[in-house]
Amino acid sequence: MRLLLLVAALSVLANCERAQTSVTDYAAQRERMVKEQIVMRGVVDERVLTALRKVPREEFVPEGVRTESYMDGPLPIGYGQTISQPYVVAFMTEKLQPQRQDRVLEIGTGSGYQAALLGELVTDVYSIEIVEPLAKTAEATLQRLGYKNVHVKAGDGYKGWPEHAPFDAIIVTCAPDHVPQPLVDQLKEGGRMIIPVGPTLAQELYLLEKRNGQVRQSAVLEVRFVPMTREGGRPK
Repeated sequence: MRLLLLVAALSVLANCERAQTSVTDYAAQRERMVKEQIVMRGVVDERVLTALRKVPREEFVPEGVRTESYMDGPLPIGYGQTISQPYVVAFMTEKLQPQRQDRVLEIGTGSGYQAALLGELVTDVYSIEIVEPLAKTAEATLQRLGYKNVHVKAGDGYKGWPEHAPFDAIIVTCAPDHVPQPLVDQLKEGGRMIIPVGPTLAQELYLLEKRNGQVRQSAVLEVRFVPMTREGGRPK
């Protein structure tokens, strides 16, 4: 009996050590990602960098690709969707200029990683995902990690979330063929929107600013996102 108890105790200790090593490894990978993939490419906002160092990206990817969490590229999350390349996430977040008092609308929750980063930076995040299983998984992950200021719903992101508008900032992580007017309407005066626009092989990331009811836009980066899907399965 004592031998069995000793074996069991050693097994538990080994599992704990492996878990601790894994956590340590991910933390080191996260720091390396920030230094080599983000800072070296010009992202300098300290608040954004701090959030990137804190949010555990590995918690937002499927188990089968978890060891690749901090690689310099997108990863599949199921249903034909991806978690974006870390640099693109960082670049978009910095360009959005999130402020602590902001209320932000995100279109395309995906894994929930971008929403978690924003949750570190602003007062409230309202995130919409058209693929219901992804919305449910992301919501559960965000709740498990303690992001009480991130609100997720399954729905058509093209329509925005009018019940909570206007928003200080809007971030879109899927590409429509034009800027949706409902999102422009839900953007607060003085607000900012960052959105990829165009067909899969020829997309531009646009930064929009609303001034005196008019939207001024500028292209800031060539990108490749999954197309925006409307209810009924139609891309837009």
